[in-house]
Amino acid sequence: MSTNYANAVELKNVTKRYNELVAVNNLNLTLSQGEIFGLLGPNGSGKSTTLKMLLGLVQPEEGSVHVLGIDAKKDPVAIKKLVGYAPEAPHLYEFLTGIEFLDFIGDIYGMHTEEKRSRINEYLKALQLEGREGDMISSYSEGMKQKVALISAFLHKPKLLILDEPLNALDPRTARIVKDFLQELKQQGVTTIMSTHILEIAQAVCDRIGIMYQGKLLALGNMEELRRMASMPSSGLEDIFLKLTGTGDIKAVVEELVK
Repeated sequence: MSTNYANAVELKNVTKRYNELVAVNNLNLTLSQGEIFGLLGPNGSGKSTTLKMLLGLVQPEEGSVHVLGIDAKKDPVAIKKLVGYAPEAPHLYEFLTGIEFLDFIGDIYGMHTEEKRSRINEYLKALQLEGREGDMISSYSEGMKQKVALISAFLHKPKLLILDEPLNALDPRTARIVKDFLQELKQQGVTTIMSTHILEIAQAVCDRIGIMYQGKLLALGNMEELRRMASMPSSGLEDIFLKLTGTGDIKAVVEELVK
């Protein structure tokens, strides 16, 4: 397992097909250590496939994927040990209590018992789950389930976080804690990849943003660079996104709906 790496993520000429559908088309992307990166795109643009390739869950037909210096094709298990992942729709074992599930996750990552219990208690307190950790997950609200999924991703101190819609269903206090926590982790060299449809969050949190469209990386850069690409010098990310992806005919669609 490599411990020395220049970049947290390197995708070179990556293409993934599902039969005749080209889900990701010749993707090149490099992420630095300690970067908070937003991966955006309409439904079906290739975002989820890209994230799954980083996790070694899906293999590309062409190109190479390296995560934390590890070849995702050769050693996907090593990557999973170093990465924290919170999917858009987490599948939790709802027949377990919250504490049983988190204890199980800690064991999977080989955490020592004292460290595991200490960190679980810290997260339960910070995310206001104290007193409910002994309840069955099936009784939790969607927001509580999302908190458990995030704790599962953070618990083993990963070097890379892959978060798909991480603020789904969270109350404003918890959402703010998560956003501030990601900034603190950034200072420690932890890289975060965040996929979200809430563009205001991506604009506020991410150092750089990649916009995928029809399997290709349509645009890449910080906000100022994206504004220049779109020739929209004072616009927010939502307007830039709609223009670059060719989905900016919102007014005409709304007018048609109200006829």
